[in-house]
Amino acid sequence: MVLNNEFFAKVEKELNTAVICDILDELGYRNQAMRGNLFPLLDDQKLAGVARTILAYDVFEVPEDAYATEIEAVDSGREGDVFVCVNTSCNNGFWGELMATVSIAKGVRGVLVDGAVRDIAQMRAMGETFKVFAKGRNPNDSNGRALVADYDCPILCDGVVVNSGDLIFADIDGIAVVPQDVAKEVFEKALEKVKKEDIVRAELAAGRSLKDAFAEHQVL
Repeated sequence: MVLNNEFFAKVEKELNTAVICDILDELGYRNQAMRGNLFPLLDDQKLAGVARTILAYDVFEVPEDAYATEIEAVDSGREGDVFVCVNTSCNNGFWGELMATVSIAKGVRGVLVDGAVRDIAQMRAMGETFKVFAKGRNPNDSNGRALVADYDCPILCDGVVVNSGDLIFADIDGIAVVPQDVAKEVFEKALEKVKKEDIVRAELAAGRSLKDAFAEHQVL
């Protein structure tokens, strides 16, 4: 499994968070779905990629070099990445258009923000090029309101621990965090399950009972 943009575009097209979470359950990872507080800027968007974590916290005065670690973190983005950002409140638009623009140039696929974003119209216009999931929106700049403490560190994002290198799958249903050690197995099994679901859907539409279809295919 080569974790590049071609692979992630394929799984975005063919998979969804529900089937990803079903496979995680099957493998014993039952707490990998975020709590449901982050939403896409456009409802029909899906986002898959490799997590790159950013941890920020509230501040109440303008510090020296306010953007230094934040800039370093964003400039570290690579092809196939999804930035996963945690801020301690929604008192500022932590992510905006310019950070998205530089990320696109690096091949980064999108961002999850457990906090607020700004420049909504501009980022919506980016469409499939860069996808944004966030808790809220706020036009205030982060300078003097939030400071990046670290990046590529473990974070707790909307109830789930995320490490850089984990895989992210997000859509309108929610966000799944796939531990990197089982990512290959999860995505392979999810693609297999989707094929079975297609068969079951056709049988149910043709009038077969749910009981009989489940007995044969073990898919629900």
